[in-house]
Amino acid sequence: MASSAQSGGSSGGPAVPTVQRGIIKMVLSGCAIIVRGQPRGGPPPERQINLSNIRAGNLARRAAATQPDAKDTPDEPWAFPAREFLRKKLIGKEVCFTIENKTPQGREYGMIYLGKDTNGENIAESLVAEGLATRREGMRANNPEQNRLSECEEQAKAAKKGMWSEGNGSHTIRDLKYTIENPRHFVDSHHQKPVNAIIEHVRDGSVVRALLLPDYYLVTVMLSGIKCPTFRREADGSETPEPFAAEAKFFTESRLLQRDVQIILESCHNQNILEWQHHRAPPEGRFRTLCGLVDCSLHPGRRKAEGGREVRFAKERRLRIWRDYVAPTANLDQKDKQFVAKVMQVLNADAIVVKLNSGDYKTIHLSSIRPPRLEGENTQDKNKKLRPLYDIPYMFEAREFLRKKLIGKKVNVTVDYIRPASPATETVPAFSERTCATVTIGGINIAEALVSKGLATVIRYRQDDDQRSSHYDELLAAEARAIKNGKGLHSKKEVPIHRVADISGDTQKAKQFLPFLQRAGRSEAVVEYVFSGSRLKLYLPKETCLITFLLAGIECPRGARNLPGLVQEGEPFSEEATLFTKELVLQREVEVEVESMDKAGNFIGWLHIDGANLSVLLVEHALSKVHFTAERSSYYKSLLSAEEAAKQKKEKVWAHYEEQPVEEVMPVLEEKERSASYKPVFVTEITDDLHFYVQDVETGTQLEKLMENMRNDIASHPPVEGSYAPRRGEFCIAKFVDGEWYRARVEKVESPAKIHVFYIDYGNREVLPSTRLGTLSPAFSTRVLPAQATEYAFAFIQVPQDDDARTDAVDSVVRDIQNTQCLLNVEHLSAGCPHVTLQFADSKGDVGLGLVKEGLVMVEVRKEKQFQKVITEYLNAQESAKSARLNLWRYGDFRADDADEFGYSR
Repeated sequence: MASSAQSGGSSGGPAVPTVQRGIIKMVLSGCAIIVRGQPRGGPPPERQINLSNIRAGNLARRAAATQPDAKDTPDEPWAFPAREFLRKKLIGKEVCFTIENKTPQGREYGMIYLGKDTNGENIAESLVAEGLATRREGMRANNPEQNRLSECEEQAKAAKKGMWSEGNGSHTIRDLKYTIENPRHFVDSHHQKPVNAIIEHVRDGSVVRALLLPDYYLVTVMLSGIKCPTFRREADGSETPEPFAAEAKFFTESRLLQRDVQIILESCHNQNILEWQHHRAPPEGRFRTLCGLVDCSLHPGRRKAEGGREVRFAKERRLRIWRDYVAPTANLDQKDKQFVAKVMQVLNADAIVVKLNSGDYKTIHLSSIRPPRLEGENTQDKNKKLRPLYDIPYMFEAREFLRKKLIGKKVNVTVDYIRPASPATETVPAFSERTCATVTIGGINIAEALVSKGLATVIRYRQDDDQRSSHYDELLAAEARAIKNGKGLHSKKEVPIHRVADISGDTQKAKQFLPFLQRAGRSEAVVEYVFSGSRLKLYLPKETCLITFLLAGIECPRGARNLPGLVQEGEPFSEEATLFTKELVLQREVEVEVESMDKAGNFIGWLHIDGANLSVLLVEHALSKVHFTAERSSYYKSLLSAEEAAKQKKEKVWAHYEEQPVEEVMPVLEEKERSASYKPVFVTEITDDLHFYVQDVETGTQLEKLMENMRNDIASHPPVEGSYAPRRGEFCIAKFVDGEWYRARVEKVESPAKIHVFYIDYGNREVLPSTRLGTLSPAFSTRVLPAQATEYAFAFIQVPQDDDARTDAVDSVVRDIQNTQCLLNVEHLSAGCPHVTLQFADSKGDVGLGLVKEGLVMVEVRKEKQFQKVITEYLNAQESAKSARLNLWRYGDFRADDADEFGYSR
């Protein structure tokens, strides 16, 4: 029942009706009203009050569906104005009432007053005074209330109000329309514009009956984007409420029932009109106070309600229907749910790699968005390898947007859910566990920005799937804007095409491209991948190509490699060097200077990031050593200075560095005369870069004796094929093409069938299967007799960098000295190997000087005083070759214009 009030009776005399109070819930007609009490722990009690002594017209009624012969009953004249008069005056207001009569059937008749006591406005009298109701026939005015009703009626008649006006009142009869022939067309015809309406009935918290004005369509309306608990109809016709269904219904009733609202019709579903409703309510709107009574995940394909924040609020506090709710991130600590991290890499268009404050790396996927993808089966040439970044439309634009906005920046990460790992199926590959989060920078939601530019789409979820972005509604709104404006993926224009040539590893293309890059000087590039500390893949935007780039002037530790059936271990500090380079340059914009290229088509040069030389930085941080090839570079002094500082710290690659005594160095530095002390050697191998390996003639007999003993031992105990598992850097025995076994060192393991070995006593290299390798017995190890092949390079000459010119020089040296005895003198030391002069054993002629005379090489000018005499001799020989236009000089002196291009300097 409605909430009771204080008794208004007194002792003695006739009984005075008890005054009770309540709130008007609904106006059934001009003379019937439903009053409810105050809610206490649930929906409040309610009762129907019929106004005593008056009669108003009956409202229209629709024929029952169970009676096919019955017809709809229209409004009686002035019935709807009477209802409207009371609705506008009373709905939601506090009133007091008295019960004067109760019939055996339970109907209650009484008087209703606006306000907290009977001194307020008498509703029955107001109706009669407006001509919207009449006194009941046969009623006699035998008390003050009936007298006042009689007076009000006479006044209305005199003023010709309402039903006492001229005419029969037909204009007050509504033309109610209970059905719409084409609901979809009806919705579209309103063009998303607000429609005035009155909520006539509330079925449950999210489904109502609305009277659309001014055309009087009576339609069923579902609140778009939410779903409330409802009432299940049982077989016997009764209704069973779901948990909190009654509370949700009361919530909506108390705010919408018989209120004037505005409705935006959105779409049609099963003859029901879906809408987005605006009602004249307090600023918090319906969702803030609906917390815990609605689920905003209704219908994955439709626009989500603006109540996302309120639903999250309810879920977090486990209100009502969310009392058993478990958050997707419930098992995470607070520090793992929200944190600040630095972006190190962008993976395609929906994931990033961040560095946490702890130093760990973590992959974060942007919640609820899908990156661009190929549509259809025939969009890709089957004979062409797919490169997603360049071949999928808008993938490159999406990646670039994220790269330019995020790389190297600190972002705020809020984890929304953890997507568990999923096994592979016939159509879908396996996925590892994914951390999905909302990433913001400067208050901007990165996923929302990406979607608003049409560079990603929003994922649609099942109704029961709670694993979605905490800003899902904003993502849907951003996608709607992108579709409306025709942005990116939603554009009707032709998709952008990125024709990017990958010339890494292609020697022919790289050779053609080399002169162009050399003449270009510093070129802009983006580091796409870091293979190791000194080996990177670059994208050159101006040239739209990908190249493999090696840092010049340094010797960086080689990293580990995974090979079929084998793991090639990396050198010490190789991982640290790779990580250092990654953190510094990966996906950053850099500048590169290309100097040359190697046999594999990899370009060699210098890389600058924010004005700093990466080679120098690696040396400075003790992660690389200076290579002798840096001597001719303008960065040589910087490299030496950085290396000297690193040596002093004795860290990483210099951890075991022992500084040479000053007294041993000083005599060499002060030496003014060239020392010529030639010793006999046997030249065993000439390399493609004009280095050569020699054996010391004095120890030759020791080598012959060791080889004889080793082969006798192998003949007695031959190695079992396949029993030896080669590892990089190990010493072993290898069977050469002549069928004999020699000592060797494993340099590289590609596969069991491709093992790169170096013959330590002869200097040559070969690729062999593991079946032609065996374990080296300790009796014949390098401790018994050191490796006999020693590498040297020619002093005072520059090796041609042009392939053809270098080949001519190498062929000449091979013809002259390979497998012959010569005389060798060490001229100066270098980071790679000692530089020497070599003489023929018989004629004492200088081999290097002979190459200069033939015009096969150029002179390397050195400034040391002790070398000036021999340098002058070499320069005179070069001038003679130039005058005779021999080999390099056949087109004259090319050094003035093209020296850098060909790798020479004057």
